[in-house]
Amino acid sequence: MTFDIITIFPKIFDSYLNESILKRAQKDKKIKINAINLRDFTADKHRKVDEKPYGGGAGMVLMAEPIIKALSKFSLDKGRKKEGFNKTHLVVFSAKGRQFNQKIAYDWAKKYDKIILIAGRYEGIDERVKTILKADEISIGPYVLTDGDVAAMVVVSAVGRLIPGVIKLESLEEESHWNLLLKKEAQVPEGKGLEYPHYTRPEVIKYKNKKYSVPKVLLSGNHEKIAAWRKTHQK
Repeated sequence: MTFDIITIFPKIFDSYLNESILKRAQKDKKIKINAINLRDFTADKHRKVDEKPYGGGAGMVLMAEPIIKALSKFSLDKGRKKEGFNKTHLVVFSAKGRQFNQKIAYDWAKKYDKIILIAGRYEGIDERVKTILKADEISIGPYVLTDGDVAAMVVVSAVGRLIPGVIKLESLEEESHWNLLLKKEAQVPEGKGLEYPHYTRPEVIKYKNKKYSVPKVLLSGNHEKIAAWRKTHQK
């Protein structure tokens, strides 16, 4: 899986995407991440990527032309033929888009070889980007961020971890949302959708003269009772 991220701040991704699981996934060639600087596709010496909105209003809007140029060079027809990608999906982040969730992440991980993420800034992106390129308009939640870069990181994390080999399957099968997502196609046991509580050492924690203990059933070694307790404590 390849992720192309169109952004005006490519270095903002260096820390997050080059640590832990995502770093290993890139090293093992399970995923590839390209942060593409939108300013490299501007037509003026000031490398301008934004303009005032038509009709007035506060803030600035990212212009369509640099984005279209970037996509034409790196990510769409030429890139797909050269790199051998069969299925590419283009995403524009917007507060008015459909809300991203675990099912979308799972579907994208199965269906696409390459996901292109356009990270907006300021008041958003010229609507013609979505219209011309038939982009999928996505929101990561019912709130407004300062930028689309954080949203791009969310999608890379959520989709990237579902690529085979990035995380062990047994780790995925017990986590939140997984059983409801796959119960029909994989016939996994039904649950309520959210994962059961987790505990680790020490067995007892003392805080402000009060003791907080691990549930005794988890210390019993009885796997049937533990499984039953976990099922009843799913939310």
